[in-house]
Amino acid sequence: MAVTRAASPAIYTSLVAAVLAFGLDRAQKGYHIAAECYGIGQANCVEIFTNYVPFSMTGWRGGEIVPVTSFFDYVLVWNTGISYGLLDGLPVWTLGAIMMVAIIGLSLWWWRADAPLVRLGLAFAIGGALSNALDRLIFGAVADFFHFHWGSWSFYIFNIADMAITLGVILLLIDLVGFGKSKAKPAD
Repeated sequence: MAVTRAASPAIYTSLVAAVLAFGLDRAQKGYHIAAECYGIGQANCVEIFTNYVPFSMTGWRGGEIVPVTSFFDYVLVWNTGISYGLLDGLPVWTLGAIMMVAIIGLSLWWWRADAPLVRLGLAFAIGGALSNALDRLIFGAVADFFHFHWGSWSFYIFNIADMAITLGVILLLIDLVGFGKSKAKPAD
C-alpha cells in the first residue's frame, strides 16, 4: 500500500520543523521585546540607538547589550533591511512584499518537493522567513539578538529565525550535492 502525499512522514516532519522555527523565534522575541514596541509597521522602538546593560531580560526596546563571553554578546538590534542590512533604505511595505513573494515561492516549492531533505530545508526556511516577516509587520523591522565578534572582527547580528533559514539552505545544499542519495547503477 503506497503512502499518499497527504500522509507522508516527510510532510509532517517538515511542518513540525516550520512550526518549531517560527515558534522558538516568536517566543524569544515575545519574552524580550517591550510591549510599547508593538504597533503594526510603526517602528515605535526602531530608532532608539543606545547601548546599555539592561536590569532585566524583558522590556527591551533596542540597544541592550549583555556581554556573555569575550566573543559573544546577547543584544537587541533592529534590522531595517533584509539579510546583512541589505536594502535598508526601502520602505517597510516594499520589504514586506519582497518577503511575501519569497515565502509564497518557497511554499510552492515545498508543496511540489518529493525529497524529504528538500522539504525539511524549505520548511525551516519558511518558518524563519514567516517569523521575520511578522517582525517587519509588527515592529517595522526585524529584531536580532546574537552577536559574535573577535577583536575588531564582527559577525552580523542574527536571530533564531535567521538560524532556521540558514539551516534550511544548508539542507538544500546537502541535497543538491547528492548527500544521502543512492547512486544509480549503470545499465548493462
